[in-house]
Amino acid sequence: MTKPIEVRNPRTGKFDYVIIPPPPRLLAQQCKRTRRAQVRWQQLGLEGRIEALQQWKQAILSGRDRLTEALVNDTGRLSTSVLEIDSFLSSIDRWCKLAPELLQESAKNTAIPFIALQQTSVPYPLVGVISPWNFPLLLSNIDSIPALLAGCAVIVKPSEIAPRFVAPLTTALNAVPKLRDVLTFVEGAGETGSALIENVDLVCFTGSVATGRKVAEAAAKRFIPAFLELGGKDPAIVLESANLELAISAILWGSVVNTGQSCLSIERIYVAESIFEKFYHQLVAKAYRLELAYPTVESGEIGPIIAERQAAIISDHLLDAVEKGAVIHCGGVIEDLGGGWWCRPTVLTQVNHSMKVMTEETFGPIMPVMPFSTVEEAVSLANDSIYGLSAAVFASEAEALKVAHQIDAGAISINDAALTALMHEGEKNAFKFSGLGGSRMGAAALKRFMRKKAILIKTNAINDPWWFDSEA
Repeated sequence: MTKPIEVRNPRTGKFDYVIIPPPPRLLAQQCKRTRRAQVRWQQLGLEGRIEALQQWKQAILSGRDRLTEALVNDTGRLSTSVLEIDSFLSSIDRWCKLAPELLQESAKNTAIPFIALQQTSVPYPLVGVISPWNFPLLLSNIDSIPALLAGCAVIVKPSEIAPRFVAPLTTALNAVPKLRDVLTFVEGAGETGSALIENVDLVCFTGSVATGRKVAEAAAKRFIPAFLELGGKDPAIVLESANLELAISAILWGSVVNTGQSCLSIERIYVAESIFEKFYHQLVAKAYRLELAYPTVESGEIGPIIAERQAAIISDHLLDAVEKGAVIHCGGVIEDLGGGWWCRPTVLTQVNHSMKVMTEETFGPIMPVMPFSTVEEAVSLANDSIYGLSAAVFASEAEALKVAHQIDAGAISINDAALTALMHEGEKNAFKFSGLGGSRMGAAALKRFMRKKAILIKTNAINDPWWFDSEA
């Protein structure tokens, strides 16, 4: 019998929710049932799958208040939870609109006159999704929706740190029997995730590099594909030609949205020496204006630190930076308020790459600012990382584009920050240790759930294979 897992409330610090992981045997049985249902789901056809997903969307809208309440209890923040639900619902519409064109089959002639090619695709029967706690609803479904439209069945293992949203989402799912049979949420911790990998045909994982390595190794042993979206230490470069007001506002937003708990957060800032003083003084002034969402969720913009262990990491990074000479201009303290852990927007200067805050993923509202003397130095500093998820460049467009092409990262925002959180058309791959596998943006996000199949058709009446003809 597996042990229940108590779940902490990030606002109160109390363990007020319990999940019960399925034993490995029951999880394996669930995977088998879901795999069998996938055959009917695929036979339903794309129009039928789109109809089922739209019915689910309507059922979610009917119970939206309950979903919002659960998500607020999971994360301790309100406005970002509302945005997260909106983004999730819009993703259903977006993929339902794109899928018909992306899943079209084609037939064409080949270089050999009497052989025609029919290009088709077959979905992986059962996809496993292991998702994190920072955007629990959105990131548990960012892979699930395109996989379902491709014809796959999906089993999702959300984070044990933020699982409350599953109950209202499952209630809505139960209103759509055709979809309920091929989309399942299972609750549990790392052991449940490991067991899930043993029973699926493809795995999507979003989380830390350390756990991502284990997922990749487990998938490799089973010879199944693994799509990994891992950590980031996203840099922002601000050149002398930048619109300073725009750059400061965008970088502040990109650093502190969701309390900095995003792999797309700006985590290190490089500013041209000539504007460095002006930049960080204005950044501090703007950061001071942001308030904690305490004592109520409506009180301010900065929510609590969701995962308790993350509070210790942020504190360790700040202590390490100060011990090595960094200067904190605002924030800089982990506060215990009402049992939750909180961190105000924090600006640091006198930082360098010997500090954890400049090299390791902090995952908090921390903004270390470092000057550079040349563009070449800025690019070198930005690329001095084991990560390569995203980046941002602020400058005149021509100059920013020139720099963007030199940065080792999968997505570069020009004169804004974290644009891939808003715009999903651009395909991107993670560089270095930030991930592995196909893009979860653009057309590839759906096509990666399909195995390509080539059907070669001989079109003439020659009886013998053509290579038997000595005159051919």
